[in-house]
Amino acid sequence: MTAAAVAMMPPAPEARLGPTRPRLGRTRTIVAGCIMVAVTVGMAAWWAIPHRNSPTLSAEAPAAGPPGRAVSASAPVPRRSIVVLPFENLSNNPDQEYFVDAITQDLTTDLSRISGSFVIAPTTAFTYKGKGLGAKQIGQELGVGYVLDGSVRRTGDHVQVNVQLVDAENDAQLWTDRFASDRIDLVKAEKEITGRIARTLNLELAEAVGRRVERDEPANPGAQDFLMRGWASYYRPASIAIRQEARRDFERALEIDPKSVEARIGIGTVLVDDVVLRFSSSREQDTARADQLLREALASEMNSSMAHFAMGVLRRIQVRLKDSQIELQAAIALDRNNARAYQQLGLTLMWLGQPDEGIPQIEKAIRLNPRDPNIANYYWALGSANLISGRIDEAVILLSKARAANPRLFFIHFWLAASLALKGDLDQASSALADSAAVKPEITSLARWRTESPWYTNPPFVVLAEKTLYAGLRRAGFPEE
Repeated sequence: MTAAAVAMMPPAPEARLGPTRPRLGRTRTIVAGCIMVAVTVGMAAWWAIPHRNSPTLSAEAPAAGPPGRAVSASAPVPRRSIVVLPFENLSNNPDQEYFVDAITQDLTTDLSRISGSFVIAPTTAFTYKGKGLGAKQIGQELGVGYVLDGSVRRTGDHVQVNVQLVDAENDAQLWTDRFASDRIDLVKAEKEITGRIARTLNLELAEAVGRRVERDEPANPGAQDFLMRGWASYYRPASIAIRQEARRDFERALEIDPKSVEARIGIGTVLVDDVVLRFSSSREQDTARADQLLREALASEMNSSMAHFAMGVLRRIQVRLKDSQIELQAAIALDRNNARAYQQLGLTLMWLGQPDEGIPQIEKAIRLNPRDPNIANYYWALGSANLISGRIDEAVILLSKARAANPRLFFIHFWLAASLALKGDLDQASSALADSAAVKPEITSLARWRTESPWYTNPPFVVLAEKTLYAGLRRAGFPEE
């Protein structure tokens, strides 16, 4: 639902929007912005991955009935539907009611701008204020799939906000988070706080919707259902089987809708990931097809952060490192909470021979997305950059974390072996090499590895790697040829 559509909805008779709010100070403005950006980015990442700029009201959205009267049971509940209930004022100060109501209304307005969303107007949502009804009943009455609510406690310049997302079908809490800020720290903390909430919400919703789509799959599911299933699989911990499942769903979506930009981005993203993670059995063909699909997608939708992210990784595979940097920076400019773009930008900078410039980017990715199911890749990236910078102790700690998070990725063992050898722990280094060989036995020498990963041959990177990564691998006993 667009902002204009929200504004045009007539107020419900029982609506209580509270007193006219006075001009709000800097605290309310920034706090509202924190929550708006957090929830909006998270919802957008799931509802419209990758989302478009032009918001439209979902054609399948049912009309919401008045409180106490459920929407017709025959009317389908759109998966992208939500109501933002009035946040609760915990300040014990009635004068703060305007502050809390403003946050609720601003959240609703911002969510309404998301393409394909169906968001209940605030005039209707406010009729539920103080009623204490459960999410399931509210969902039935309004015909929505999700309920977002929370509370705000403000004491002077200190503000604490709690937010939760509930599945209206079964009253199950899908996600909850809490954060506190002071006015002095709000500007500095805003990006990290909102980013953490947004990425967590994105992951939780991707999982939840993926499960719902699989459970409720009709005889002939549409392209959108397959897209949601594909992204749900993509966000799970990486493995060959899971990525194959994601690709199948994206391919099916493209068969149903040959013009789908989102399906092209999904397939291209998986193909690129498969090449980087060495899951691909046809590297040249997969690289060429990803290039074609992503160029087609960007020709139609230049403002897709996910498309620029995938293209950035693809350009690195093609050893076009400066182009990779440009694409990843574009992805971040379009979505400042795109943690994977920050991580990949850090890696690209490392392969450009600038690991110290890359480390803050990867650290930002971890702060944004500490609960990513693929957090192993983040720790590996940070450990690798530290190793190339000569920080051996930090590299061992981070690469050990990466191995614990996902031992199925051979290159983690590889980098860890080099780090351990540089520390003088040759027994553990040899063990890590054996673990790498068990996962990827075809990587038998440094020469073979460079052939598999040509971006490792960039001269500025090689100068640093010869003193660190390659020196450690040779010390661990890994052959040159």
